[in-house]
Amino acid sequence: MSRPGRRREIISSPTNRRVKALVRLRNRRERDRESLFVVEGCREVRRALAWRSQMLEVYRCPSLLPPEGDQKLLAGLGGAVEIVELSEPVFHKASYRERPDGLLAVLRQPPLHLSSLRLGSAPLVLVVEAVEKPGNLGAMLRTAESAGVEAVVVADPTTDVFNPNVVRASLGSLFTLPLAVAPGPQVLEWLRRQGMSVIATSPAAERLSWDVDLQGRAAVVIGSEHRGLSDLWLSGADRQVRIPMSGTVDSLNANAAAAVVLFEARRQRSNG
Repeated sequence: MSRPGRRREIISSPTNRRVKALVRLRNRRERDRESLFVVEGCREVRRALAWRSQMLEVYRCPSLLPPEGDQKLLAGLGGAVEIVELSEPVFHKASYRERPDGLLAVLRQPPLHLSSLRLGSAPLVLVVEAVEKPGNLGAMLRTAESAGVEAVVVADPTTDVFNPNVVRASLGSLFTLPLAVAPGPQVLEWLRRQGMSVIATSPAAERLSWDVDLQGRAAVVIGSEHRGLSDLWLSGADRQVRIPMSGTVDSLNANAAAAVVLFEARRQRSNG
């Protein structure tokens, strides 16, 4: 990938080296090697302006752009990011979507260290352990932001937080919600240093999610779709909670489970 600049060019060949580089970023190994990732979609790119300092290039296709266009977004870049125009066939080749809307950007992957998180006096934190599906992780970021979560920590990730499906499912929450990625033991130790009450979700828990105090400095921990939480979190938690369910259903999608518990925490905090 090239460095930021103000030069504008038009690419009409699908074999152009820059187009090939965009396509390669679909692969996690390439994203990790280059420390780059792609954000696609007018809404998502607009929200990625929160990470403006990480943005290297913007690719646009005028014939695919919606009526409102991208002029406000491009003006917001202030000439600091290179803008490249692609022909429609070339944009379709570079796009991750079936129906692209004519805009994508390349960003550097910023460091996501626990030490960068700054918490308030009574923070609600979401910890996500080993969630496997990118769409679920992205949706959980969106849910966390809407529930008033102060930070999300991804422990022992099995999916890449910069996966295009994470970016898309988060609807831009990836860029606006404080986020860290770390091994599980480090996350648990960090929570202890922060004075957080650790609330583990488990179908085997005795107490219901609405019977536990979720106010104050609380961290809600959600496990993977297939295995749930590991022993690290089940044994290391201050409390375990379950979500009551009827019928034959014995578990929820990870994002649905996060939504139930996080919005219960929000309810308690709004009434407290």
